Amino acid sequence: MAPIDLPTAVDVQLVKNLSSSLNDYDALVLVATDLNEITPYLDVAVTKHLQSFREVNSSFHDDITVSVHENVPGKRLVFSPTGPVNRDYDDVRRFSDAALAGVKKAIGIGAKAPLVASFGSTKYRQANLVTLLAALEATYVPLQVREEVPDKKTKVNKLGFFTGQASPDNEYDQRLIDYARAVEFGRAVGRDIGGADPERMAPPRVAEYVQELFGKSSGIKVNVIKDKKEFEKGYPLFAAVNRAASVVDRHHGRLIFLEYVGEGEINTTALFVGKGITFDTGGLDIKAGGHMAGMSYDKCGAANVTGFFKVLSELKPKQFKAIGVLAVARNNCGEEGYTGDEVITSRGGVRVRIGNTDAEGRMVMADPLCYIKELAVKEVNPHLFTMATLTGHVIRAYGSNYTATVDNGPARGAEISQKLQAAGDEVGDPFEISTVRREDYAFIADESETADVLQCNNLPSSGTSRGHQFPAAFLARVSGLDKHGLDSAQPLRYTHLDIAGSGGELPQSPTARPIPALCQMFIADRVLH
Repeated sequence: MAPIDLPTAVDVQLVKNLSSSLNDYDALVLVATDLNEITPYLDVAVTKHLQSFREVNSSFHDDITVSVHENVPGKRLVFSPTGPVNRDYDDVRRFSDAALAGVKKAIGIGAKAPLVASFGSTKYRQANLVTLLAALEATYVPLQVREEVPDKKTKVNKLGFFTGQASPDNEYDQRLIDYARAVEFGRAVGRDIGGADPERMAPPRVAEYVQELFGKSSGIKVNVIKDKKEFEKGYPLFAAVNRAASVVDRHHGRLIFLEYVGEGEINTTALFVGKGITFDTGGLDIKAGGHMAGMSYDKCGAANVTGFFKVLSELKPKQFKAIGVLAVARNNCGEEGYTGDEVITSRGGVRVRIGNTDAEGRMVMADPLCYIKELAVKEVNPHLFTMATLTGHVIRAYGSNYTATVDNGPARGAEISQKLQAAGDEVGDPFEISTVRREDYAFIADESETADVLQCNNLPSSGTSRGHQFPAAFLARVSGLDKHGLDSAQPLRYTHLDIAGSGGELPQSPTARPIPALCQMFIADRVLH
């Protein structure tokens, strides 16, 4: 096995004074809403220089300005404006958009050590964090580029970071930098797994990557199941999807189990199942007409669960526990492929009739969800999640930038989706809230005596009413979580996250969302304050 070129965290240094950093960096990137607000922090000559540009450029506060000046690092000056931030429809992504574009521009003109200046916001309290995360995102180099084109392995050598609202002792700003570096480390892992091609991240190689990523000192326990008989016995729905690919060793599926236990008395437990379909042909209900292209990104749910655990490994939050299952398989078509009309009994004892082999995501997750449900009843303050690029319907409903969150009754009562949405809004990782209804449970009820549940209809989800809500009902019903609802003696909070829209698509790298929102919800307060 060739060595794996794991991502490394970019060196970020806190800069206290813009004027004293001329020789340490080779570009200055100003991320700001208005030039007038930042002039107190700038050299007088630089201020006049930018003001002269503003006088002759009516779109100065709308477009990036690149210029040359002796009094900035490397003589490269990039002014990257956020544009308006106070309209009804503006949000903190104005800062991430500006920072991402500005740092990309700096790299594009030759900078290897850009200094990013962020000046905060009275409206968005995490504007500096969002700016730094975007700056770090601009430095990401895909795994296969790092491994195959060594001279393109890195884009920058280091980043400088200046905030116009530095605390007196700089301790909080340094913690913010450490936190952002850890979150970006996790996102890089998510992009590595999610974005690599179907052979580079075939199931066995996903397992190899995860095992190397989480070594003995990582604080993350890793266990991998690859035995077909174990799949058939404990995870029969996963085994069905894996059948066609299992005849090719390099495509044979893996179930990867992760665990993190923080120091101290645990007060919160998060349990995740991530969909890791390394390539989705649709199975025997094959994706025809060009719809198969891009299906290597169908593993982004599992990729992002792994990334979240990498953040845990870096920051080691106390009194927090996390359990994860990565359901990693390839949905092949072939003589061993599972078929429509099959009836398969799940781990939870529910008889499932297959309606469409292209609805494999809910199949590979249902049994692992049942497994973490069995664990959750013994855990402290458990929150269960499934994360998947699951449906085209969610893109039809909400567009390509938003994660849909669907709560069961106990999660809705605890306002988990609202808390996730609020956390995401703070860090530019937005959610839309959907609701599972009685119609969704009625939709999946099989009308025959042979089966309890219908896995899917035989139309695309994008052409099916409630096409991203009823899969959440399927997952709850088949895993047995419907027995842990509001009316049960032991209710369990469960939230399904559909990232088909927010996860990204080729030719861009995956977004690794919703890692920032999950970190904001579960980790930030434990390590930043």
